[in-house]
Amino acid sequence: MSLTHDTFTLEREYPVSPAAVFRAFADPAIKHAWFHDPGGDWTLLGSATDFREGGAEYNESRHDPDGTVTRFDARYHEIVDGERIVYSYEMRSGGVRLSVSLTSIELTPSAGGTLLRLTEQGVYFDGHDDVAGRRRGVAEVLAALARALDTHRED
Repeated sequence: MSLTHDTFTLEREYPVSPAAVFRAFADPAIKHAWFHDPGGDWTLLGSATDFREGGAEYNESRHDPDGTVTRFDARYHEIVDGERIVYSYEMRSGGVRLSVSLTSIELTPSAGGTLLRLTEQGVYFDGHDDVAGRRRGVAEVLAALARALDTHRED
């Protein structure tokens, strides 16, 4: 039995206001477009978002070639409209807990629109320590957010 700890920070610039980026997290329809719709070889089995302090979110998908079910379960700890979101989450695959993470998202105005700074502190359990894979996965999610912001642009 082992634990691996890791912390990483990713920064992205989005050409919209902090309010628009925040809305992409808070509005269930927009969030579904970039976070809950896996596409590719994945089938969404279920998802729900209760975006408020103390609220929960989950997303469960099946990888169709092999049938593996992956589940994301989160709890929101702090939400400051247009400024920051702090949540913890657990990842499971095939019923096995892979990791538990604390994530903070900071939104600050920038010359180009908004600077998003995401910091994740994770603990990975019993050999499920593909930290580089997690970073790639989070980077892919932030790229999907960029596409959704372009599609749902309001400012």
